[in-house]
Amino acid sequence: MTATATSVGESDRTQPQTTPASRAVARLLRLLPAVVAALSGVLLYVSFPPRTLWWLALPAFAALGLLLHGRGWKAGLGLGYLFGLGFLLPLLVWTGVEVGPGPWLALVAIEALFVAAVGAGVAAVSKLPGWPVWAAALWTAGEAARARAPFEGFPWGKIAFGQADGVFLPLAALGGTPVLGFAVVLCGFGLGEAVRLAVRARRGDEVRRGAAAVALLGMAVPVAAAVAARPLVSDKAEDGTATVAVIQGNVPRAGFGFNAQRRAVLDYHARETLRLAADVKAGKAARPDFVLWPENSSDIDPFANADARGIIDRAAKAIGAPISVGGVVDRDGKLLNEQILWDPDKGPVDTYDKRQIQPFGEYLPLRSLIGAINETWTSMVSRDFSRGTEPGVFTMAGTKVGLVTCYEAAFDWAVRSEVTDGARMISVPSNNATFDRSEMTYQQLAMSRIRAVEHSRTVTVPVTSGVSAIIMPDGRITQKTGMFVADSLVQEVPLRSSETPATRLGIAPEIALVLLAAGGVGWAVGAGVRGRRARAV
Repeated sequence: MTATATSVGESDRTQPQTTPASRAVARLLRLLPAVVAALSGVLLYVSFPPRTLWWLALPAFAALGLLLHGRGWKAGLGLGYLFGLGFLLPLLVWTGVEVGPGPWLALVAIEALFVAAVGAGVAAVSKLPGWPVWAAALWTAGEAARARAPFEGFPWGKIAFGQADGVFLPLAALGGTPVLGFAVVLCGFGLGEAVRLAVRARRGDEVRRGAAAVALLGMAVPVAAAVAARPLVSDKAEDGTATVAVIQGNVPRAGFGFNAQRRAVLDYHARETLRLAADVKAGKAARPDFVLWPENSSDIDPFANADARGIIDRAAKAIGAPISVGGVVDRDGKLLNEQILWDPDKGPVDTYDKRQIQPFGEYLPLRSLIGAINETWTSMVSRDFSRGTEPGVFTMAGTKVGLVTCYEAAFDWAVRSEVTDGARMISVPSNNATFDRSEMTYQQLAMSRIRAVEHSRTVTVPVTSGVSAIIMPDGRITQKTGMFVADSLVQEVPLRSSETPATRLGIAPEIALVLLAAGGVGWAVGAGVRGRRARAV
């Protein structure tokens, strides 16, 4: 009895002891992948404007690649969703500035589902040779889907839009935002694979030369391609120059409340134009060939309101140049967000109606359902805007100016259509007053810089409340205003007519990368099926 008791006691003492502290550590270790996924998403957010830390996108994707490598698709789905939340929650916080956290959280929850699907795909292809290539193509495919659905898509947060200050920027001229984004993500995943293989080698595990070569090429090829694409970027004039004036009139107050003071907004923009006209007359400023006002600079319909028409007419006559006026127009029972070409002698002579209108801002999908949830939201968008159908290219003092109204700048097709329709420069009239002093205006300004390089065109950004800017075809900002100040920018800018490869190719690079992603997923699924059959035998 004694011997048996002693043996049992000694046996108990040799068993691993679990203490509350060790159990807590075990739980934390199980949570570590989720924490890393979310923090990697935050790191990607930090790489976006107004910061110039574009290079942080590389370690963000390296960490994501390391995290997903070798995991099952279900784990990839969950970790991808957390990465998406870490990235999009801070990036899109401006969407809740005036309407509260509900719409912001709902938007992020939906958009992160696309990132989750990409995470599942990356986990699946991570077992394939050359997985960084398949994984980067999958990210591009996810962006392509997000730019089209739901409600005609929401491309905000494309990786390309965080690279306006980066070394990869020339790739925008080569293949547009899909190729630029693919290169950045590939470089990040290549970095992650290089780190993974280096750790394996340090442990004494075998590292295949092919895998090492893929990792190194994944980092080197995007950088080399960007260097090779540098000659595509130029700010030289091809069709002469034009002297443009960008007017920022400011608004009485930020937020949705500015709409209640529509006359004041119109007066502010007319006043700033008159001030510029006085400076021109006094020799303090160059005489502009044409003038660009922002979106919503005349929310009073000048076709129906003689007073508004008179104000714009006086401003145009004073400056002695045509003005592109952003108006809200009610025509034939349709509410239109319209750019109006206003001639100083003839008055309104041409119009462009915004084609890509903003869901929940300019029209309300699922109106009855949303009204049942919160009537305040339906009252904010009491009437839906209608869509335009034709590209907008104004001939202003002999210069073809392509109009891309605010939200449209996020969509590849909307910008390209103006260039292929003959635009020698682009204007992006915008109204960011609704979003106060948030990062939204800087994120949108970065988009315009990418578009300038993508199509090799000067881009002007007239904004009601800032930041307004003039951007050269090489993506450089040469002039910009502050926020919530009245100001004007006048500059001679180059006009260009040549088309970049990105302009000529259009959607083709994106389709190619989506097909590449589909091929990788198909290969991974096929390999998994064959593996299960082999084990069954």
